[in-house]
Amino acid sequence: MTANGYAMIAQVRFRELKTRIALAAFIAGTAWFLTHTVWPAVWFGAVVATQGLDWIVFRPLRKRPEVEPSLAYKIALCATASINVIVYSGIAAYLWAEGGEAGRLFAVIQVAGGLLHVSLHMHHVRPLLFAAVIPHSLYFLGMPIAWAIIEGKPQDMLIALGGVLYMMHLVVAVRQSSMTTKALQDANTEARSERQKAEVASAAKSDFLAVISHEIRTPMNAVISAANLLRRTRLDREQREHVSMLLDAGDVLVGLLNDVLDLSKIEAGKMQLESSVMDLREKLGSLGRLWEPKAAANGVRLKIEIDPGVPDCVRTDPLRLQQMLFNLLSNAVKFTDDGSITVSVDWRDADSRLVIAVADTGVGIPADRLARIFDSFEQVDAGTTRKYGGTGLGLAISRKLAEIMGGRLTAESVEGEGSTFVLSLPMEAVSKPAAETRRKPVEQAGLYGKVILAADDHAVNRRILSLLLEPHGCTLVLVENGEEAVEAARTQRFDAILMDMQMPVMDGLEASARIRAGGMNRRTPLIALTANAMDVHRAAWDATGVHAFLTKPIDPALLAATLVEACAESTDEDDAQVA
Repeated sequence: MTANGYAMIAQVRFRELKTRIALAAFIAGTAWFLTHTVWPAVWFGAVVATQGLDWIVFRPLRKRPEVEPSLAYKIALCATASINVIVYSGIAAYLWAEGGEAGRLFAVIQVAGGLLHVSLHMHHVRPLLFAAVIPHSLYFLGMPIAWAIIEGKPQDMLIALGGVLYMMHLVVAVRQSSMTTKALQDANTEARSERQKAEVASAAKSDFLAVISHEIRTPMNAVISAANLLRRTRLDREQREHVSMLLDAGDVLVGLLNDVLDLSKIEAGKMQLESSVMDLREKLGSLGRLWEPKAAANGVRLKIEIDPGVPDCVRTDPLRLQQMLFNLLSNAVKFTDDGSITVSVDWRDADSRLVIAVADTGVGIPADRLARIFDSFEQVDAGTTRKYGGTGLGLAISRKLAEIMGGRLTAESVEGEGSTFVLSLPMEAVSKPAAETRRKPVEQAGLYGKVILAADDHAVNRRILSLLLEPHGCTLVLVENGEEAVEAARTQRFDAILMDMQMPVMDGLEASARIRAGGMNRRTPLIALTANAMDVHRAAWDATGVHAFLTKPIDPALLAATLVEACAESTDEDDAQVA
């Protein structure tokens, strides 16, 4: 038997030590009541002594359960177990001889209980089991046999026969218990193995998603940025349509990539929620302005109806709420060719819950498919993807996000008449924050005359940054890796720094840490601009104290606005130092 079996028994015996001594005290009291002699007290003292020996001998196994006991140590363990049983059940022989009819009955019950006890908790280790069972068995069968011979009553042999039947049942029970224990151990071992495999697979999936996200975003940055730059040039109507198709396709690809990453985070339990004040009417208005032209292109009217009781501002996760509403509106626009789409917004004071219903007059969903539309990668039929596009992730992610936020997302639909999706979320109604006053409007500050350091190892990305930012009147200093960025920051003062993450020689995180460590740019706002878009990457950048975290493909408007804000912050700090 392995060391684990001996060590497990050592732990069990230690935990049951107080119980055994307490039971011995009860037995000694009962024996004194039946015999009125001093011997039960002497027996109890012997029990305490042998239990102390048991505690000492088994102690090394409790301290170092991983060590395989030597043969001599195993013999000592078995001898200790036998001595304990001989002494513990010795009171049964005394009661059989001196306790009368009640004493003999009590003696049989006590030894039967001892047999059951050692059989159940020592069957993992055969040597210890035999060392404990044999003395018990000798008492159990020997007492009635010896009594029948001494008293000359052969009929008392039936007691021994009953003892044999009891032990046979006990053997069957112990064998079944041993088989059950082994099955449980095998199942636990298999479960641990499968869990380890699942953890390895999950880590591999996360690594794969991180790599594939980076590798897809890098060329997509070139495609989408080039399309944005091309749209700024003088194009005829047909060329402008081609560019619009290119940008629309790029947006779809990035959206699908983000959906897969979000689903992965949700399934891994790593989705983190933010909490901030959001102007609800402004958010709904912006979504309406975004989707109204797309609905109108299908000949569909989009209406947003907000109940007067809905608060102006709420505290929630604005990004995730926008993501869910975006998915619901996208779904409604996609599957509605005629009629209207109505977004109804209500507020329940009783439980501070926002209820948003998105109803359309579209194709509807068959009743037998309605329950499955929230499953990942699930769509109404195979032709849906071919006709309307998408992977079926939007609704699945929206429902999971709603549940994470403590709410729910439900659907009702009649095929051929339309569908209604109801999003219900708990959130706090808050007062509208006072308008902030600025020393000067950020929009007016602009990027004109600003000097910006940009580190990126891809020549195409550096070219794109030049084409996107230089028309704003700023000066770009472009470097190819983190080491060059650190050297440039050591010799020249910048208004802002754009930093890629994965670069040769020195990565962006290390370069940022070195720039922050000291020098003329230690306080310069630093913006992460990377194709590494997962939460673990965002957390790593947050630890360096970045001003903002932007992902590729680059959103030109967001990039410019972020740089304007960063440069304004840098100017404010310079003014404060001068003052």
